[in-house]
Amino acid sequence: MTSSLKGIAASDGIAIAKAYMLVDPDLSFDKKEITDADTEIKRLHKALDDSKAELQLIKEKATENLGADEAEVFEAHLTILSDPELIGNIEDKIKTDKVNAEEGLKEVTDSFISMFEGMTDNAYMQERAGDIRDVTKRVMSHLLGVELPNPALIDSEVVIVAHDLTPSDTAQLDRRFVKGFITDIGGRTSHSAIMSRTLEIPAVVGSEKATTSVKNGQMMIVDGLNGIALIDPSESEISEYQKKAEAFKAQKAEWDKLRNERTITKDGVHFDLAANIGTPDDLTGVIDNGGEAIGLFRSEFLYMNASELPSEDEQFEAYKKVVEGMKGKQVVVRTMDIGGDKELPYLPLPEEMNPFLGYRAIRISLDRTDLFRTQLRALLRASEFGTLAIMFPMIATVAEFKQARAIYDDERQKMVDAGKKVGDIQVGMMMEIPAAAEIADKLAKYVDFFSIGTNDLIQYSFAADRGNEKVAYLYQPYNPSLLRLIKRTIDASHAEGKWTGMCGEMAGDQTAVPILMGLGLDEFSMSATSILKTRSLMKKLDTNDMKKLAERAVTEAETNEDVIAMVNEAVNAEN
Repeated sequence: MTSSLKGIAASDGIAIAKAYMLVDPDLSFDKKEITDADTEIKRLHKALDDSKAELQLIKEKATENLGADEAEVFEAHLTILSDPELIGNIEDKIKTDKVNAEEGLKEVTDSFISMFEGMTDNAYMQERAGDIRDVTKRVMSHLLGVELPNPALIDSEVVIVAHDLTPSDTAQLDRRFVKGFITDIGGRTSHSAIMSRTLEIPAVVGSEKATTSVKNGQMMIVDGLNGIALIDPSESEISEYQKKAEAFKAQKAEWDKLRNERTITKDGVHFDLAANIGTPDDLTGVIDNGGEAIGLFRSEFLYMNASELPSEDEQFEAYKKVVEGMKGKQVVVRTMDIGGDKELPYLPLPEEMNPFLGYRAIRISLDRTDLFRTQLRALLRASEFGTLAIMFPMIATVAEFKQARAIYDDERQKMVDAGKKVGDIQVGMMMEIPAAAEIADKLAKYVDFFSIGTNDLIQYSFAADRGNEKVAYLYQPYNPSLLRLIKRTIDASHAEGKWTGMCGEMAGDQTAVPILMGLGLDEFSMSATSILKTRSLMKKLDTNDMKKLAERAVTEAETNEDVIAMVNEAVNAEN
């Protein structure tokens, strides 16, 4: 019998496939005293051999799907599985303490992990602790006869079911086989949701109980248009949703006709529709969807998808590829936004009670200026190959922007003095902290542009974690209080002859777009898959009417719902 789950619609589309449970199994065990050490050691070696065979296959798949560099982590894991010192210590523990293989494995690997984690002055050795932890989990699964999920080995169409998906998890999903996903937690602006839109994978997040309601292999329908999932649907339900999928496909084909058109409103006003990307590989999606610029290149993904800090040359090649690929259209690169829920295993950060409010983004860059300067040099070098802009994330004060700008100016001058060619780069900042929005008029004197990051601006304005489904009701992008912060920012930039873009998910929100047009937003940057439907909407709207709508929303509305009603009334009147 069909059962259903309700969540948050995170990425448009409909997926129909069998469930693949991306959930770690229970690897607990009982410590046992043994009398036959040889048998336990044979069990250990069988588990080691099975793990090697599994990792070799995973490495081959990763090389095929992600490239040799990304697959190198599995080579490190294979090396650990053949380490005579590690294996010898486990064998000795089994023999000497007369314990089962599971206990011997855990005690020895725990010791190695503690030793490596204690090497706080050596990031490379600290990274090995994570490798040993991953390898231990794999070997333990074979000792216990429990199967670990291996997304890299998926070779048939599936719907991923997970508690959550990290940005790197989502980025590595193979679109040939992963048709959709559903998670227990998260909101529309969680990173897994954002990446699902980039990858054009239908997704529902924040269902609360997907992992406890679904069994591996069950047929599922994920409706990313309405935030619904069906478990064990009937044949008639599958048929109904197949028709819905075809209708959505037909709608996309209509939008696709606008791919090579400029974004012009009903009254002839042009707006720039740009795309958000995470890696150079996303460039194809921008071009295919008619992007007029890249309003946000999340440069941190160059760090997150690497096993060590990317060098200046590696970063330069990535930036150059994107800038060249856009053929003169502007590319705005956000400097490294690490911290919060974006961690690097090779760059340990302090444990914090509130990491989203702590040591992250520009705060790390201003503290670790060696990393910041390396990134800036790579960007400066890439600037001669197209139109490049740079923006700093999480700026809270005028002093922070001035400090970051001074470091940029210093690196630029060094290049100029060395006779190297540097492009005409605009330098701006993300507007995502309410305190900064309140002094937008002051900041506008120093920046070349603002880019409003609504994902964080909303969570900081409402003191509500954007990934927490329990407070998802406070994700209120149309609330008059937020609209006033946005208006203040846009007005401040225009008063100084500067421009303002928006790179949060709100920029592609079909309810928000009419208001943002009326507020005078200059550039809308969104998931590439939202560009064409947004262009279609803008073509039907008159900016003079939208200015009246925006004025009413900011001055008359009291609630998020009031604004939604005003937008629906105004848009219906236009059509």
